[in-house]
Amino acid sequence: MRLAAVADIHLSAENHERDVRQFLPVNDLADVLVIAGDFTNHGMPEEMRAVLGVLEHIRIPVIAVLGNHDHESGHQDELAGMLRIAGVHLLDGHCHEIDGIGFAGTKGFCGGFAPYELMPFGEQGIKTFVEIAEREAIKLDYGLAQTKAQKKVAITHYAPIKETIVGEPEPIFPFLGSSRLERALQAHQPVLALHGHAHKGTFSAETKSGVRVCNVALPIIRQRGEEHHFALFNL
Repeated sequence: MRLAAVADIHLSAENHERDVRQFLPVNDLADVLVIAGDFTNHGMPEEMRAVLGVLEHIRIPVIAVLGNHDHESGHQDELAGMLRIAGVHLLDGHCHEIDGIGFAGTKGFCGGFAPYELMPFGEQGIKTFVEIAEREAIKLDYGLAQTKAQKKVAITHYAPIKETIVGEPEPIFPFLGSSRLERALQAHQPVLALHGHAHKGTFSAETKSGVRVCNVALPIIRQRGEEHHFALFNL
C-alpha cells in the first residue's frame, strides 16, 4: 500500500483553487490518504464546507481524526458528521481496514511524557484533565485491539512520544502530547504511528519498542522540501 499522510492543513475558502491543485496529485501517488487532524482553523461548519470542497476531488479513501482546532468552537460533532457524510472514515476509538491494513485512531490529548506526565492528584480540575488523557489512550488501545489486520497504523493528532515534538519550545511539551498514547503503541506494535499538532517538531522517531512515529504536520512537510503537501509511505 502507498500511504499519503498529512496533518494541520487548516484549509480556508480563500485558497480553494490552490488547495485543490496541491492535493490532486495524491490520487495518482497513493492508495489511501490519512489526515491526522486540524482540518480547520476555528472548528466552524463553514470552514469544514471549504475543506469538503477540496476533499471532493480526492478519489482514494480518506482516513482521519479530528484535531484540537476542529474542537475550538464546540461544533466537533457537526464537523464529524459532515466528514462522515462526505465519505471520510473518521476514527474516534474506531478501526477501519483497507486491503489488509488496519487503521485505528483518536484525537488524543496532552498531559506530558513519562517520567514527567501529569498524574491525577490534587484538585478536581487536574483529575478531570488526566481522565480525558486516559480516555483518549483507551480509545486508541481499543481501536488497535479491534482490528485483526496483521499490519496496523495508528493515527492521533497529539503526539505519543516527545521525540517528534523536539523543535518546539520545551516548556510547551506537556501540551503537545501524552506518553499514555505510547502505551497503546507498545501493546499493539503498529507498523506506523502518525500524528500532527507540533508544527515545529521532528518528522520521524521511534518508540522504545521500535514503532516508527511520524509527525506529518503540514509545516514540517513543507520544511522538509517535499514536492507535495503530504508525506508518502510504502507499507
